[in-house]
Amino acid sequence: MRKHAMVCSIQLALLGMAASATALAQSTDNDQTKQLDTVQVTGSRIPRAQVEGPAPVTVVTAEQIQSAGFTSVPDVLRSLSQNSGTVQGQQNTTGAQSTPGAQAVDLRGLGPNHTLVLINGRRIADFPLPLNGRSNFTDIGNIPLGMIDRIEVLTGSASAVYGSDAMAGVINFILKKSTDGTTIDYRYGDTSRGGGESHDLTLTTGFEQGNFSGIVGMELLNKRPLWGTQRNVQDSTLDAPTERRRLPRLIAQITNWEDDVNIAPADGCKALSGLNDGTTHLAEDRFGEPYCGSERAIAYRTIQNERKGINAYGSFEYRFNDELSWFADLQAGHQTVRLLTGTNGNDVVSDVMGWEFHDPASTNNYRNKVFYNAATDSREIWSRQFSPEEIGGLRNRMNTTTQKTLAVTTGLKGIFADAWNWEAAWNHSQYKADVEMPRIKADAANRFFLGERLGYTDSGYAIYNPDPTRLFTPLTPAEFASIAAMSTFRPVAKNDNVSFTADNTALFSLPAGDVGFAGAIEYGRQSYRINPDPLALTEDAYTGPRYGDGSGSRNHWSAAGELRIPVLSTLQASLAGRYDRYSYGGKHPGKFTYSAGLEWRPLDTLLVRSSYGTGFRAPDMHYLFAGDDYYRTRYATDYYQCRSEEPGFSDGDCYDDGSWDVSTFDVYKGNIELGVETSKSFSAGFVWSPLDGLDLAVDYYQIKVMNQVQVQDRERLRITEANCRLGKTDAGVAVDINSPTCQDALARVIRDADGDISSVRFAPINIAKEETSGIDVAASYRLQTRAGDFRVNGNYTWVKDHTFQRYPGDASEDMLHYETFSPALPRAKANVGVNWDKGAWGASLFGNYLGRVPNYDDDAWTQATWRFNAGARYDISDHLRVSLSVNNLFDKMPPKDPTWANYPYYDTAWFDSTGRSYFVQVTWKLGGKPL
Repeated sequence: MRKHAMVCSIQLALLGMAASATALAQSTDNDQTKQLDTVQVTGSRIPRAQVEGPAPVTVVTAEQIQSAGFTSVPDVLRSLSQNSGTVQGQQNTTGAQSTPGAQAVDLRGLGPNHTLVLINGRRIADFPLPLNGRSNFTDIGNIPLGMIDRIEVLTGSASAVYGSDAMAGVINFILKKSTDGTTIDYRYGDTSRGGGESHDLTLTTGFEQGNFSGIVGMELLNKRPLWGTQRNVQDSTLDAPTERRRLPRLIAQITNWEDDVNIAPADGCKALSGLNDGTTHLAEDRFGEPYCGSERAIAYRTIQNERKGINAYGSFEYRFNDELSWFADLQAGHQTVRLLTGTNGNDVVSDVMGWEFHDPASTNNYRNKVFYNAATDSREIWSRQFSPEEIGGLRNRMNTTTQKTLAVTTGLKGIFADAWNWEAAWNHSQYKADVEMPRIKADAANRFFLGERLGYTDSGYAIYNPDPTRLFTPLTPAEFASIAAMSTFRPVAKNDNVSFTADNTALFSLPAGDVGFAGAIEYGRQSYRINPDPLALTEDAYTGPRYGDGSGSRNHWSAAGELRIPVLSTLQASLAGRYDRYSYGGKHPGKFTYSAGLEWRPLDTLLVRSSYGTGFRAPDMHYLFAGDDYYRTRYATDYYQCRSEEPGFSDGDCYDDGSWDVSTFDVYKGNIELGVETSKSFSAGFVWSPLDGLDLAVDYYQIKVMNQVQVQDRERLRITEANCRLGKTDAGVAVDINSPTCQDALARVIRDADGDISSVRFAPINIAKEETSGIDVAASYRLQTRAGDFRVNGNYTWVKDHTFQRYPGDASEDMLHYETFSPALPRAKANVGVNWDKGAWGASLFGNYLGRVPNYDDDAWTQATWRFNAGARYDISDHLRVSLSVNNLFDKMPPKDPTWANYPYYDTAWFDSTGRSYFVQVTWKLGGKPL
């Protein structure tokens, strides 16, 4: 990939929206020729310093995407050196449960919700479920790769130009706008180790009938899942690096809770021995207690999701005359994503494929899992994990998300007064989903395994008289179906905007040249509704987590303008200002933001540049409008009771002692009183083209985010509550119980009639500050020889520092080091690509570098890694091409981490075990120019 200023980046900034292709159409025929020529020149031999702007922009073209071997948008963005945040992968358990099938991007490690994602310069609707149940984000997983012309990435605060959400940067996907024939692309993919087979068919064609022209495209995708059982690095608990985690996965277990001992089945698990591909047997836990377990059962989950669907795209224009035209863009998608996930631990029952006794009316102790067994006169815990044989195949328990997306943009554009380009547009986008989550019906499963409830003991435990053979007997698929359910959510998110933009490249003249101006006015409305399964909001319908609700809407308007001022023949300045205002829930936050840039060209081959900008961001919708969401805390330290009974104990002593742990049912809720986030961004660097074909760019960046929204820490709330009740900290510092901090903590930590903590009510608040700085380096070299044309491109990002302060007055945490922050971010990322072309032949090699990341125990590093893709092509004719690409050329598995004990025994934020995969692609063009 090469980094250079996109041809229309000036207009992109001026208009406040990245409408590159629209800007071309607004120009005269002569201007179009000049700009199109610039596109060709920028991609070939003119010095980069002549076309770069004040801020660095990374451009990834469709040709680069194909030569690098990328087969999805997340793959492309994951390779960016600036994309340094830890986002959920396809194996992420939490993400798979809260936002199944969705994938995010995280520029500069500032969080997915601080990166603005556009398609053709237009905002698109968020994924309708919040990330990890908290913040909103854009799903990049369903953007059609085959229809992308290029991807433009501007990192750093761009709020003054683009509006809110652009603190970390902007990613703009430019879809194809023209074609001179019909192109059919078919790609087949598979993996050398098996699993994950894929088929991708893309068709694009265009037309021009008089003044009416357009392009339409369609992409069909069929990608099969890749299962954990298909990779020997994670197909068994025996792959775990620690002895404890090598124990078989729990399949069936009875525990005498009073004596903390297990009761073995009379037949030694023989009745269950045929389950889990015949791997179930009598095992012993780390304390020597018996249970039925299977080493293989841990791997019944997906490494890569199944994805099937269709995406359609159309772009149309009707030219009334040379000064007025109508345009419309349409995108529609329908995809079905299926996945199966489970918990990470070996001894924990999966909520998807397992059951444990659960009764909210029973004594709130140990997560309501304990009941009184009248037959044995003891309090017990019964646990059961179901096998593929019992459930009728793994596909019956897959989480299925049907994604339905639509985006429509239409409007008029033209020229007036021979100098002003203008555009009036309406844009609508929506993201609807049907999310089917497999659950176990609590009451039906309780009755199936335990029989009818016989009442409650005086101390509140549910009473049963169960037959233990029921727990240790395989279920038929019909029996399992009687206790299984699909909990369906139907979330929806919408975004509507109307805008008017105008620009003039010669507003007036100065001695050094013409002053350019552009302005934009925009009004929009944003809304979302989770629409959960009503039963999922109750505590007694299903085993496992209880979900929350949320819905809301807000209006937004903005006005923006920018000037480009030639100060000297070699010095150009740019100034941009923007005012944004939101309206929701009786609140009307607004703020003015600005940016400034300088470009100095002492030589044709050298550009020295700098930019500074301020940012403004309204809180995420779900931060504002989240309804009650519920979290069970198994071990929560009661610091007040501990320090009351043990006056000499510190908070650390209370935590380590464990005697003061309680089980709580915590409640999370949105906060309509949240304030706005603000940011400052600075960059400075140079672009140098010392030789014909050689370009080098070096840029320093610094971004500060203030008043950042973070969810309150429940541990800290319990400590603060203890300090307030006791009137001092554990270090003896006086605390005023009447202070606002104390009043807030006392209201949030709820105690029952016995004085025990029963719940902590927590929320998002404006408390945090985050800052990052570093250096981006980009280089490209182009060489023509008799042996062919060679191109070498490389990008490298080195993060100087990245700090985070959770509460005012706290010490800053170093997010680059495992000793102070978890999960720590990599300090360095890079990529390098080499391409060769000669006549009908071509070949490429692309390498992706990830700097060292912390190990699981946060006490050492997992060393840096390289992954390489290779490709080759042959043009059978000038309209027919065959390509082959091999990803992960050397079949590298995730690096070994002797401390990563949880499944799948490596960090899924950065690695996967797909291994080597290969893709064969045939491109056939009917009519038009050669490929």
